[in-house]
Amino acid sequence: MSNKIVFMGTPEFSVETLEVLAKSSENIACVYTQPPKKSYRGQKLNISPIQKVSERLGIRFRTPESLDNNDEYEFFKKIEPDIIVVVAYGKIIPKKYLEIKNSIFINIHASLLPRWRGAAPIQRSIMNSDQETGITIMKIEEKLDSGPYMRQVKIRINNKINTKDLSNKLSKLGAENILDCINLIKKNEVNFTEQDDSQATYAKKIKKSESKIVWQENANEIIARINGLNPSPGAWFQYKKTRYKIWKAVASNLQGIPGEIIDDNLTIACKDYAIKIVEIQKEGKNKLSLENFLKGEIIPKNTVIS
Repeated sequence: MSNKIVFMGTPEFSVETLEVLAKSSENIACVYTQPPKKSYRGQKLNISPIQKVSERLGIRFRTPESLDNNDEYEFFKKIEPDIIVVVAYGKIIPKKYLEIKNSIFINIHASLLPRWRGAAPIQRSIMNSDQETGITIMKIEEKLDSGPYMRQVKIRINNKINTKDLSNKLSKLGAENILDCINLIKKNEVNFTEQDDSQATYAKKIKKSESKIVWQENANEIIARINGLNPSPGAWFQYKKTRYKIWKAVASNLQGIPGEIIDDNLTIACKDYAIKIVEIQKEGKNKLSLENFLKGEIIPKNTVIS
């Protein structure tokens, strides 16, 4: 017998899991996703990737501004879901929902909990130069990302991967494991493991101020920042009051004053050693390879940038 599923998710990271559930024998009774957001210029509303998939597959969906109202709660309760699968929904689920009888909320979280609880686990793992990460499928409790987990799957990461690519890997990993976890719940064969709160670290939301490159950091730290902030918001430096985003860079053994351009190929000195830019974007222009960028832009050797 199939489970009655409610799916809650919003960004592209959630899509693969929803598609796996939709192709399975499970009954997706309803999808919850965040409401459409205005574009930066306010000309149109942009619907979430999960809403797009729901419309394409003909799945009923809801986009409430808040779950914390009685009408929405009563609607949700009348669905009588067996399992609620949450993947980057982006809203706090009120306690009264978590206490609905005969329902269990499980979440696919993009880290190895209790490490990197919170909003930006993928970015923080890269920016911290972690050597491994993974997904945790856990029971949702009132405290943020603190519930016991039923499964963790680890993967190795290196200093070349960026947030977009790692997000794609972890999204696929979550989708590959969700049906097996649902089946364990169905058979009442789940063994939950409590998290060790003393080992918890927190992945705070990325602040815009973090995107400015600090040349007094070492080369590997700067590369980790560039990779962690790719594709959004992007790591940048300033030259003649214009911002330049670095999308990809590699380490160099050259040395100089932090922030100094130390050759004709836009190698920039850091606290120790340097970074060599591979891909760059001038403010208001397209992203370019270094080779193409240097055909039209020159930042002279020995210039110190901020």
